[in-house]
Amino acid sequence: MSVALVTGSAGLIGSESCRRFHAEGMDIAGIDNDMRARFFGPEASTTATRRSLEKSLRNYSHTDADIRDLDAVRKVFQKYGGAIRAVIHTAGQPSHDWAARDPHTDFGVNATGTLNLLEAARECCPEAAFIFTSTNKVYGDTPNRLPLLELESRWEIDPAHPYLEGVDETMSIDQTTHSLFGASKTAADLLVQEYGRYFGMRTVCFRAGCLTGPAHAGTELHGFLAYLMKCTVAGRPYRVFGYKGKQVRDNIHSHDLVEAFWQFFQAPRSGEVYNIGGSRHSNCSMIEAIELCERLSGRKLDWTYLDENRIGDHIWWISDVRRFQQHFPGWKYRYDLPAILREIHDACSG
Repeated sequence: MSVALVTGSAGLIGSESCRRFHAEGMDIAGIDNDMRARFFGPEASTTATRRSLEKSLRNYSHTDADIRDLDAVRKVFQKYGGAIRAVIHTAGQPSHDWAARDPHTDFGVNATGTLNLLEAARECCPEAAFIFTSTNKVYGDTPNRLPLLELESRWEIDPAHPYLEGVDETMSIDQTTHSLFGASKTAADLLVQEYGRYFGMRTVCFRAGCLTGPAHAGTELHGFLAYLMKCTVAGRPYRVFGYKGKQVRDNIHSHDLVEAFWQFFQAPRSGEVYNIGGSRHSNCSMIEAIELCERLSGRKLDWTYLDENRIGDHIWWISDVRRFQQHFPGWKYRYDLPAILREIHDACSG
């Protein structure tokens, strides 16, 4: 028996990971206590996804546990022991704004929870690949110091800059405003690296841009493409925060991110860090995203502009994924931005 232990198993990336690794013949041990409903309200609940996993995946076993509870985490790891071949850690508190309201919970989930999982893995399955869903927010607002040019519908980097193809892993994570969410995720990111470098565990941090897909329970505080399309289709009001609505994000479909997880699992390395996202393949500004949603849905979005941006928010972010592609040349994108939005639109309209 080979087991993939997935935290946040009923979330967007967690559920995609469950299905992908289950399709490869692995048993899945899912951990999820639907904290997302506490963070963002009932419409963000992952309960329906959990039920779908339990119904559709024959070898899926669910544990309703809080990753801040070390004893509860250890029990799951001890149950499977050395049969655990992969730990896919997707659980987390994902919002800038929410973190500022309750820093203790944010840090507990993102940092202490990650430490608990690393220790349990070191004790019970030290040879397993430990795959962590990190974030580009570990770079704080340093990307805002790049030489950016204002174009008609977006901010863009100076074409002469080395980051023209995207931000790579050499950007400093120090001396910058992260937001409290960014700080807690940075702490977790460093822990994952350290367990790889210090203990020789096969760990990786995927520093992701915007993660998306039709299974995303998007809310205003997290999951911008899914929430944007939901508002467009349903006629809900939408707010754009700062930067003239020209802030740029790259967007990666959950399928493509989890395929990167699978590629790493096939040939794991120790203490690795990769920027991962839509890159130049799939990116847009807020204004461009609104236009795409309106075109796909045939509806006008009721949106307003607030001049004040969110603290630590990026003006321009595009991931340079070439280091990962060099290490894992078998990884390819399946989805570009129009394909992503079409799937989200169909899910919202169904």
